[in-house]
Amino acid sequence: MYQPDDEKKFITETRAWLKRLGGNALPIDQSEVDSLRTIIRYHEYRYYINSAPVIADAEYDALFAALKQTETLHPDWITEDSPTQRISEGLTKAFPSVYHLVPMLSLENSYNAEDLKDWDERVLGLVRGQDVQYTVEPKYDGAGISLVYENDKLTRGATRGDGSKGEEITVNIKQLRSIPLSAAFSKHGIHRIEIRGEVLINKNTFKQVNELRVQQGLAPFANPRNSASGGLRTLDPKEVAARRMEAFVYHVSVAEDKAGNNLLLNDDASHYGFIQLLHQLGFVTPIKDVSLCNNIDDVIKACEAFEKKRNDYPFEMDGLVVKVSSLRQQQLCGYTSHHPRWAMAYKFKAQQGTSKLVNIEFQVGRTGNITPVAKIDPVQLAGVTVTSVSMFNEDFIRDKDIRLGDTVLVERAGDVIPYIVMPIVEGRSGDEKQIHFPKNCPSCGDALVKIEDEAATRCVNINCPAQVLERLVHFVSKDAMNVKGFSIASIREFLEIGLVKDIPSIYKLDYDKILQLEGWKEKSVNNLKQTIESSKSQPLNRLIFGLGIRMVGETTAKKIAERVGDIFELQNWSVEQLREVEDVGPKVAQSISDFFHNRDNVAMLENLKRLGVNTVNDKPVKTEGKLSGKTFLFTGTLTMKRSDAEQLVESQGGKILGGVSAKLNYLVAGEDAGSKLDKAKKLGTVNVIDEQTFLKLIEEG
Repeated sequence: MYQPDDEKKFITETRAWLKRLGGNALPIDQSEVDSLRTIIRYHEYRYYINSAPVIADAEYDALFAALKQTETLHPDWITEDSPTQRISEGLTKAFPSVYHLVPMLSLENSYNAEDLKDWDERVLGLVRGQDVQYTVEPKYDGAGISLVYENDKLTRGATRGDGSKGEEITVNIKQLRSIPLSAAFSKHGIHRIEIRGEVLINKNTFKQVNELRVQQGLAPFANPRNSASGGLRTLDPKEVAARRMEAFVYHVSVAEDKAGNNLLLNDDASHYGFIQLLHQLGFVTPIKDVSLCNNIDDVIKACEAFEKKRNDYPFEMDGLVVKVSSLRQQQLCGYTSHHPRWAMAYKFKAQQGTSKLVNIEFQVGRTGNITPVAKIDPVQLAGVTVTSVSMFNEDFIRDKDIRLGDTVLVERAGDVIPYIVMPIVEGRSGDEKQIHFPKNCPSCGDALVKIEDEAATRCVNINCPAQVLERLVHFVSKDAMNVKGFSIASIREFLEIGLVKDIPSIYKLDYDKILQLEGWKEKSVNNLKQTIESSKSQPLNRLIFGLGIRMVGETTAKKIAERVGDIFELQNWSVEQLREVEDVGPKVAQSISDFFHNRDNVAMLENLKRLGVNTVNDKPVKTEGKLSGKTFLFTGTLTMKRSDAEQLVESQGGKILGGVSAKLNYLVAGEDAGSKLDKAKKLGTVNVIDEQTFLKLIEEG
């Protein structure tokens, strides 16, 4: 067990090593190599034993790669207990150790197309010029397991352990409903089989489990992987079931008949074929996500396509695994002491990293929400340099105990705004400072208000300069009133010199004064004037969305506009009436009601009406047509604009829904469709069609 002082020392030394490695500097003598090995062992302890890593996976990979590269250059420096000579142990005394029938080795990593091409050249050389088929499949970020079946019965389940032996956890494995207790292997001539897999927790399930833990006064788990790893090795089988883990199997390491013959050596035996067999026998496999490729160029295309949609996948993964499919060819490729030569991990761009929190800025949003934004030392995440990270609200800072000067673990998932996963408490020096949330608005100075039952702290001054700017930017945006050419820089300039002060003032601009400003010419002024005039005739739903009512998005604005003839009718609507609108819940209904019962807001709308802005629904919803009574939702990338597709549905009497539910008739799925498509398939009642089928539906009725 490491002591707190030891941990601080290791974390400090880790940061120093990572800084050195960023400049491509390797250890220069044996004492430095010993130091690096010790640091790696510490992080293996945090990862495998304590299930609480304090560095990102990519940073561990960098440390390990540096050690491996150094030992390759200086083989006489290699020691028997070096982390490169074995896989991290991760065993406890709670369960008996058992040897795997075949060692569970690590995988060699690749990070780009060139790495894969280099590996392909080596494979082609090892198989002596034969044609090679590759599989590409998810590299799950969970807890590795090994399952042994004999005479069709599950006889043993074990953790990955040190690769040679693991912990025998058969009782816990049997708690996982996704693992069959028996399977008809004998029908396929298999007497004994060893299967490799991964235990995972669905992202949504993980969120629910953590919410329940917080309610029970327990600390939330850091991530699904650690929760799965710890859950597998708990001494209480009920706790295993409580974590709602699932098991995917993806590899067969041993398959023997009754005479002990190795069935993996059959000429037609393939990795892809065994995955299909496991799927047929009732195991959960990645079969629908496995690509079978005829060459390395197809492999690269498959990797690039999968990386784009990685965040839509319901389970955590940190890359893909590329394998030679033919088991005969796998034997020709062979193994090193550390990894099989017939497989290669393609690692996704890092989405996690560690950095130092150097400052906090408090920003004011258009609805008055005060958002703390962390300024951090630059860190590369998913190919993007991140220097600012949203910390959401005061509760987020307090619950995670984040302090100024902390080293923090930062994550960026796809297009999601980067956020802080946790501070590295073990790395604190004592100089870190508590973060104090402001009592007054940083823009206007008014006292801030903490709304009951909400995490947000808000400035309620409607004339707050920061809010005015954000409201104006939203009002003229593409999806609202679509005032083209009215940039945020122009709005900020006009605010500073008094040309605009609120939404109605947009329609009272002094164009002669604008013409005198630097950078404005007659043509650009006329274009601005024309687009502002055109915005007056936008349909009612765009005006409602442009008003920036809290929690009212485009779809909700459209649903509301469909129910009224004039926007002023909403002054007389109760919360109960608003809740009758499709997709409007209690909080949204209250927000809309509050907005239209505010005198200042109604006065603003009356002002807009006098200025010629459309406030009526002069295009009643068409209820008859080819799509009458049908509901639609669009997801993924389409060749036509989504707004045009939705308008096409409505012009034929159909309705657009805001999400996948039992009320949805058709989901039109384009390329890179994600979670909506998965949910629709699970429901089983939704017709999933592509864009061409949708257009035929319009034509044929």
